[in-house]
Amino acid sequence: MNDFQFQNTTKVYFGKHQLQHLHQEVLKYGQKVLIADGGEFIRQSPLYAQVLKELTDNGIQIFELGSVEPNPRHTTVNRGVKLCKGNNIQTVLAVGGGSTIDCCKAIAATSCTDEDDVWTLIEKREPINQALAVIAMPTIASTGSEMDKSCVIANEELHLKKGLNGEAIRPKAAFLNPENTFTVPARQTACGGFDIMMHLLDMNYFVDSDKYPLQFNVVETLLRTIREQLPIALREPENYEARATLLWGASWALNSFCTSGFKTAPSNHGLEQFSAFYDQTHGLGLALVVTKWMTYLLEKDPTVAPDFARLGTNVLGCQPVDDVIEGAKNAIKAFDAFIVNDLGLPRTMTEIGLNDSKLSEMAHAAVTGYGDGTLKGYRELTEADCLAIYKMCL
Repeated sequence: MNDFQFQNTTKVYFGKHQLQHLHQEVLKYGQKVLIADGGEFIRQSPLYAQVLKELTDNGIQIFELGSVEPNPRHTTVNRGVKLCKGNNIQTVLAVGGGSTIDCCKAIAATSCTDEDDVWTLIEKREPINQALAVIAMPTIASTGSEMDKSCVIANEELHLKKGLNGEAIRPKAAFLNPENTFTVPARQTACGGFDIMMHLLDMNYFVDSDKYPLQFNVVETLLRTIREQLPIALREPENYEARATLLWGASWALNSFCTSGFKTAPSNHGLEQFSAFYDQTHGLGLALVVTKWMTYLLEKDPTVAPDFARLGTNVLGCQPVDDVIEGAKNAIKAFDAFIVNDLGLPRTMTEIGLNDSKLSEMAHAAVTGYGDGTLKGYRELTEADCLAIYKMCL
């Protein structure tokens, strides 16, 4: 295990009756707050009205950014920066999903610089050491951004997704109420839950488990639990325990604990360029690419077979077999079946009306946005490798 420093200072308010503490957290930093939301559905919800009342009843001045689109755009961030700088705002509150929270983190970071364009800050690739206070109120179990120290922003003009990283943008507080996720549609629930699994799988699972037994076993248990609870939430949208498990699991998938002691390089998150080029949901893009990535790697480098077979046996419910190649193939089949049959997500681009017109651009973006000419990760991928994997997604 490598040397590491672990710090997670997010105060979590979990459960049904925690909103009354929101004003206390905001007032720690000042009396002005910028609110960003996850869409008109959120703005018209009882939750949003309760948030406004909780803040105004306690003398807090509210500024509203409005809705943040999925895959938050740098132009939306820049609008928020202008509001914060122009009104001396001290706190940014996200009421929505991971895109909303990521947008607020980027606003908070850029507002404490001389820059007006977040993309300029992103291109510097420097850790963020100063930011406005961020408070997160997730309304979907997905990215885990509510306890994480990074964010990802999209530049539509360049077709790139890049991010910021630093303790300063880790939310000061997070309000997690599973009831706020009851009305999330099935497709979004499935995509969000799959995003949780991919954070665990892509960043933490394919490591030397002998060196990191504690982290590895926690990750494997989280993966298995999300796999079990996600179909329940899809069948029973108001099942509190299933929704609670997903929401808390999302936070633990990305709160820095599971990655302590080793370096991660998330291959599939680099490959997931569907959201940048086709404006698809991030979790859906991950579902499209992961089993093709596994199939491609297994054919190119059979040494991955034991890890894939272990995933099949310990997480996906496959029966153990003596032949690790067979075990790896069984895992890929089981993963495909879970994605399609249990989650109802598409297996190919064709199913959702996507063509191959942007695959070459995506391959180039994968190795430049997440790497320096190659995509680092569990196994290093060239631009040609990425293109071959994308063609398998058709």
